Formats: sequence, structure tokens, C-alpha cells
Amino acid sequence: MTEEIWIVDDDRGVRFVLAEALRDAGLTVREFGDVAAAREALRDTRPALLLTDVRMPGEDGLGLLGELQAQGIGPVIVMSAYTDVATTAAAYRAGAVDYLAKPFDLDHAVASVQRALASVASPTVADHHATVATDALLGESVPMREVFRLIGRIAASDLNVLITGETGTGKELVARALHEESARHEKPFVALNTAAIPSELLESELFGHEAGAFTGASRRVAGRFEQAEGGTLFLDEIGDMPLALQTRLLRVLAGGEFYRVGGRELIRGNVRIVAATHQDLAARVAGGQFRADLMHRLDVVRIELPPLRTRRSDIPLLAQHFLAATARDLKLPSKRFSKAALKLVAQRDYPGNVRELENLCRRLAVIAPGSEILPADLGAGAVAPGGGEWTDALREWVVAALAGGETDIHARAREALDRTLLQAALQASEGHRQNAASALGVGRNTLTRKLGASRTRKR
Repeated sequence: MTEEIWIVDDDRGVRFVLAEALRDAGLTVREFGDVAAAREALRDTRPALLLTDVRMPGEDGLGLLGELQAQGIGPVIVMSAYTDVATTAAAYRAGAVDYLAKPFDLDHAVASVQRALASVASPTVADHHATVATDALLGESVPMREVFRLIGRIAASDLNVLITGETGTGKELVARALHEESARHEKPFVALNTAAIPSELLESELFGHEAGAFTGASRRVAGRFEQAEGGTLFLDEIGDMPLALQTRLLRVLAGGEFYRVGGRELIRGNVRIVAATHQDLAARVAGGQFRADLMHRLDVVRIELPPLRTRRSDIPLLAQHFLAATARDLKLPSKRFSKAALKLVAQRDYPGNVRELENLCRRLAVIAPGSEILPADLGAGAVAPGGGEWTDALREWVVAALAGGETDIHARAREALDRTLLQAALQASEGHRQNAASALGVGRNTLTRKLGASRTRKR
């Protein structure tokens, strides 16, 4: 084996800048433009470490990674601009020690190489080849690339995971991805929203109950722990779990054993726990609302999901995906966003995050009249649930008009504003012009003149 670092990538620019950075760090580097050239070189020598792109003309990097692992050659670092969960997880399953999402920071890449060279641990190869359908777990932004990288790294482990993030960021999708990319993927994935179950029923939901355990319990019922045996139990909104039940959950996590409600049979379980919350668990611990020892049991590895406002560049990708998915699911004619409408969608804020964006796209797929969604179609469908200040709606209208290349915007807005104010004031004053003018803070003559102008324009 040589002390060379090999770079396999069909992009000459990537090879050049990465090789120069590694040489500056005192390393010897050899470059290859495709898998075939690297395989030919392997007949004579072996590298100390190899970095390979995933998608290249001809053979891909994952195939090369599999061959190297079979021959005991490594470590290997994978590089790719395609940072979806399935690709990232596949790289780690095949034995990659790290995954660099393009475009990557050169200092980070050099540090990754140095860590891999210093490590003496042998990579572990998982024995399954699952692929995960992460329909809405999409994104090309830097925050989402890091999420995908972390999912790929920890999915194959059996560690408990805590997923944090605002409501609507896709915590259950991450939990499902962790399950589907793990060795437990052929076993059940069971989800329970602990905030949606009344506290007096939550214990039975989790651990099951025996016949006669309480009023209405006519037969034995298996709880979520039993249902998820061998697989993954996803506990959503864990921060809302009652303190008394937290204590029992802690005992199960510590010993892997529990009793059904009203039962005497000790049940041993083998379940991976993935929990999620939108709350600050540390603050709830400080306030005496959550057990510190339970938090530490759950928070072995944490995945923090970014809010949509911090990954705005992903909105067009998500919006087009949701629009197409809705048409497919509801058997509707396919629709597409006009350039101006998509720009407007991407400029909005989404307090409800990805879930709010999905709901908007589902509404548009149903109510937009044409095959192309235009800025005008967003007027009613783009207002956030609960509404907002009228200036927010005005701002959206102006942005849409500008994006659509419309002219004379100021005059039309002034006309619409005057007409709306006059109509509302007259209706409130039951047609009395003096009272309407007084309420608006204008003279009666001004009101009469504006009414006359409005009628003239209508004709």
C-alpha cells in the first residue's frame, strides 16, 4: 500500500481544488477521472485513503466502494452533490467513513481525510439494502444536506434518537427514514403522538392492558411497545408526556422490560426509540416538567430540523413536488407553477413550515382553474391560516404583479383601496354619506366625488 490519497471524480475542477488543498496539508495525491482508471491502478498498488464521487459516467462510486470493502481496501470517503437520504445511507451502509456534500468546504474536507487516516477502526458493513421513500424529505440546501448526512450515519446504529424542530418541519419523516435505513426495516414502524392521547389512556396505549384492568377493558390489548417489537417506536411530542408516565418509560428504557396495565406477566421488549418534540426539553427539565434522566436516555443522538425560513432555496423544489404528488394522489390533471407564481411562493414566510407549504400546494392543485398556476391564483390560496394584516395581502399582490410584469400598479391599488373603503363605510352607516365620510375622516364632498369617479370607471 502507498501513502497516496486517491481522488476519483469526473469533474476536473473538483479534483484540482481538492488535490491542491490536500497537497497543501502535506499529503500525496493521485487523481482519476473515472472508476475504470482507478480500478486499473489497483492492480499495482493500494491507496492509504480514497475519495470518490457517487455519480459519474459509466460506473458509479458506490459500486467501487463495494469492491474496495470486499477487498479490505480503505478507508473511503464519498462525495456527491446528490444528498438525498437513500444515497447518503447507502454510502454509509457500504462502508464509507464519511460523506462530503458538494459543494464542500475545503478545510472540512481536509479535516475529514485527516480524521480517517488517523482512525484505526474498521468500517462496519450493514447486511441489508433497503431504500426509503422519503416523499417530502427533500432539499438541496446546506442545512438539509447536513440532516441527510446525519441520518445516513446513524440509521444503521441502534442508538436512541431525539428529533427536534418546529411544528411542521417533518420530524416523523426523519423517524421513518431512520427506520427504513436501519437493520430493523423489515420489522414494524409504530408511531404514537403522546400529546394526542388523554393522559389517563396513554399508559394503556404504550404498554397495553389485560382484560378487566379498568372499566371497558373486555379483552387483552397489546400496546405500542409490543406492536413495535423488533422495530422502531416513534414517540412524537414527547415533551408533553405526563411526569408519572415519564417515570415508567424511563424504567422500560433502562431495563427493556414492562408489564401491561393490570398484568403480572413481565414482557421483555426489543425496540428502538425515536422521540421528537418541538419544545426545549432542557427548559422543561429546568422547570420541573420533564425528567432529566429520561431526557438523557432519549437524547443519545440529536437531529435538529431547520425551519423552512432558513432553507428558503428548497421551497421551489418542495412546492413542485407537492403539486405533482397531489395531482397523482387525487387523480387530478397535472399542473405546474408559472415562473412568477413560483417566485411568489418562494418569497412567503411559512410559520407552519413544510406542512403549511404542502397544504398550500394541495389547495392550489384542486382550486386553480388552469393547467398553469399564475400569481392571481395565489390570492386566496396563499393566505396563511388565521389570516394576517391586510398589508401582508397587499404586499403579496404587489410582488405578484411586479413578477408578472404588470404596469400602472400604483393607480390600480389606489383605486381598489378607495373603492373598498367607501363601500365598507357606506355599508356600516346604512348608506348615510355624511356619517360614512366622517368615519373615514374625509369631507362629504370628497366622498361624493370619489363615488362618482368610481361609477365612471365602472361604466
